[in-house]
Amino acid sequence: MRFRDSSALVPLVLVEPRSGEVSKLFREDSKQAVWWGTEVECLSAIRRHEREGSLTAAGVSQAIELLAKLAASWTEVLPGNRVTSDAARLLATHPLRAGDALQLAAAISWRSDPGARADFTCLDDRLVDAASREGFRTLPAPA
Repeated sequence: MRFRDSSALVPLVLVEPRSGEVSKLFREDSKQAVWWGTEVECLSAIRRHEREGSLTAAGVSQAIELLAKLAASWTEVLPGNRVTSDAARLLATHPLRAGDALQLAAAISWRSDPGARADFTCLDDRLVDAASREGFRTLPAPA
């Protein structure tokens, strides 16, 4: 099981430059853990593409259907005191936005053994750097 950031899920439901490599990682391990805001972040990306005109109504429906299938099988890390306190620490330690700090805090909460080298799948460079510094093995390799 891998923790997946929204940036590594959107290319599974929309055609994007790194869709191929993200799809390959998903085929290698389709079990995924996500933070509680992931579905909303992915829907936001789908709707942004729709507003920009790069996605038709049929494409929106297809992407939302694919996202629902993914969401039906993922493990969701819910908000709580530990996630909040870890996010506050991460904001003091790394140059992250609030959402990215919550995302990484959820991954830390999900990781059962703090010393374990768990996988964190992400395409955001700043979040990849912070996750790596927090002991995660980040995937895929930088572009």
